[in-house]
Order: sequence, then C-alpha cells, then structure tokens
Amino acid sequence: MKCDKCDKPAVVHEVTISNGQKKEIHLCLDHAREAGVSMPGQQPINKLLSKFSSSGKPAVMAPRCPECGTSFAQIRQNSLIGCAACYDTFDEPLGRFIERAQAGATHHVGRGVDQESSKSSRRREERQLMRALENALNREQYEKAAEIRDRINQLSAELEPRPEEAHDGSEGSDQ
Repeated sequence: MKCDKCDKPAVVHEVTISNGQKKEIHLCLDHAREAGVSMPGQQPINKLLSKFSSSGKPAVMAPRCPECGTSFAQIRQNSLIGCAACYDTFDEPLGRFIERAQAGATHHVGRGVDQESSKSSRRREERQLMRALENALNREQYEKAAEIRDRINQLSAELEPRPEEAHDGSEGSDQ
C-alpha cells in the first residue's frame, strides 16, 4: 500500500466506519506524524496494556443492536430501549435487568386476580423458573440453581392442595 498523500509506503492503515460507510486511510510515517498519529513503539505502556483484559486476550467490544446500534450499556444507563430489535439482541441481559428493576415481578397481573388466573400465572412462573434452573445448571451456577429450585418447590406447594386441606378437617381428631 502507498500513502494517500504521497507515493511512499504506508505504515499506518486506519479503517473508520461511520453511519455504515467504511473509510480507509493509508499514511506514510511522515504524514502519520503530521496527522498526530502515535506509532506503536511510542505508546505509553498503560495505553498498550489497557487494550488487553486481565486474561491477556484483547478486550471484546460490547455487542450492539444490528438495527439501531444501541449497546446494552446505553440501555442500562438511559433505561430506554433503542428499537424493537433490541429485545431480541439483548434478550437475556435485558430480562435480568427488568427483573432486578421490578424486584422479580416480570408479569403484570392486574387488579383483583381471580383464583384461576392466579394459578395459571403461577404455572407460567413455574415454567419460566424451570428454564432459568436449566440455564443456571448449564452455566454451573449452583447457588443460583438452588435458589430457583426452592422457589419452584414453593410454587408447586402453593399449586397443589395439601392432604389435610383436601378433606373436610374432621379426620385426625380423636374426640
């Protein structure tokens, strides 16, 4: 590659993507210095180290929504979803974020819930918890899995009538 400003060999290659447009700049050493581009050997060590995570691998850029370009960090900061595609893009972290923000209440139950809709709501919650339990086990998050298991057991106990409630209560008294 040759420098965009002269015919010397380019030593700096910069690719910028802005508004979906890709722009490439190729500069020789002289024009790179003129433009204020620092050379790799001239970078302070802290800048060089900041490009790496603690594991020694290059830091990974946070995912962005393919439709609007919003990152999850922006959603968390502004509490605003960028577009409809953000729901699919950030499904898992968004679910956790909403659950924390709503203190675990992820479904609207409305006023005066009758017995049947309350049971169906509990069954729906139990199904969601089963999926969350499976996910936690797959990720080897055993403490979280135990909490979820306990909540599932609690819901199951609420849904199934107890043996003493199934009868009229006259049994078991010796009088």
